[in-house]
Amino acid sequence: MSENSLQPLVFVVDDDEAMRDSIACLLESVHLASRMFSDARAFLEFCDPHQQGCVLLDIRMPGMSGIELLENLRANGVTLPVIVITGHGDVPLAVRALKLGAFDFVQKPFNADDLLDRVHAALQQVREKRQKDRRLDSLRSHFDALTGREREIMELVVAGDPSKVIGTKLGISSRTVDIHRSNIMRKLNVRTVAELVQSRLTLGEK
Repeated sequence: MSENSLQPLVFVVDDDEAMRDSIACLLESVHLASRMFSDARAFLEFCDPHQQGCVLLDIRMPGMSGIELLENLRANGVTLPVIVITGHGDVPLAVRALKLGAFDFVQKPFNADDLLDRVHAALQQVREKRQKDRRLDSLRSHFDALTGREREIMELVVAGDPSKVIGTKLGISSRTVDIHRSNIMRKLNVRTVAELVQSRLTLGEK
């Protein structure tokens, strides 16, 4: 997938054409790219787990409702932040949406600045997640560069064993352990054991 296809978009899912046009103009006024959908099923067919952006979702629509769309997105592994747009008296539905993982909700008629604030917050979450994923990918590639012996020693270092104890456990000299430790630190681009432990915890179980 190209980098351009990963540029965040604001997806508006609302059966009200006037509302879609109004939101599109508002987003365009602050240079936010958007794409409009008149029904939930069309968006569900379009979207995939790699999609970048956020969703403005009307909770009440004919056919598939906003709640049903949210359930389907989560079931399909789509983690886009979703801002639910509700009408008067729809707060219980909004609460249900939040329990399903919606990012936020806003009631009609909404204040333009308020809506934009929520959209910007959702897109910031997307950017932060992308940065975190890139760091994790980089860290994983560094771990993949370790030899089997280096991984074995790394796990013992992370467990708190000193070089002499590690050497005894593995049947090698503490000097050899120190050499491996130095190579591990270099490959993982860490300077201290504390950083090594944090990197290992970040990756979790491999």
